[in-house]
Amino acid sequence: MRDLTYPAIIVAAKTAFRLLDQHITMTGTENVPREGGVLLAYNHIGYVDFIYGGLAANPSGRLVRFMAKKEIFDHPVGGPLMRSFHHIEVDRAEGQGSYLKAVDYLRRGEAVGIFPEATISRSFELKEFKSGAVRIAASAGVPVVPVILWGTQRMLTKGHPKDFSRGKSIHIMVGEALHPSGEDPEAENVQLQERMAAMLTDTIEGYPAAEQPPGSWWLPARFGGSAPTLEEALALESAERRERAAKRAAQRKAKKK
Repeated sequence: MRDLTYPAIIVAAKTAFRLLDQHITMTGTENVPREGGVLLAYNHIGYVDFIYGGLAANPSGRLVRFMAKKEIFDHPVGGPLMRSFHHIEVDRAEGQGSYLKAVDYLRRGEAVGIFPEATISRSFELKEFKSGAVRIAASAGVPVVPVILWGTQRMLTKGHPKDFSRGKSIHIMVGEALHPSGEDPEAENVQLQERMAAMLTDTIEGYPAAEQPPGSWWLPARFGGSAPTLEEALALESAERRERAAKRAAQRKAKKK
């Protein structure tokens, strides 16, 4: 694929990381193959995850084509930029098209990035995984490489003000590849989530303690943070969905008048 904007944006992003005096620690990047199709599966804790997620493949010289929701592509500025990166538009109401496009990219030797949780986790723990990641990898005949991000939620995430102050640590852990066969997608999906859950625990435990003291809103409850539990986060999401549905219904009613 021809990339004109992507390399330039990577340079700009790395410059921004230096200006923000961010301490980026990456481990396991050798697990990303230097060539051939590969699906990178990420946890999802903040709105800038895809920016830092691409770093996982950078030492291997790869550009990651992220699967992202349609709303970003509909934005007058974000849309053209996302298309210039050859990212993959995901319409949640009609997912077959994005599925097939991801498989095609992988078969052509691209690195594709996916968030199996689909949406940001308010608890910063792993939410239930959609099985699309293992199904796509199995269909394309490529490995799934798990990636854990930590620290990105401190900058920009759901329900909290943005904070781009200097000196934050960002940890990125890349795990060993899994090779889904497609024979039992549900079991393979569980295996992927269990692998990433263990990696998440290791990443949090390896993060500077001074940057996540007890009570921190960005720290999961089981580590002494004040983030909602998985159950509390699910309740918040359900309330949000009801509120959005009510707004849409009110808008439709208003148009009929």
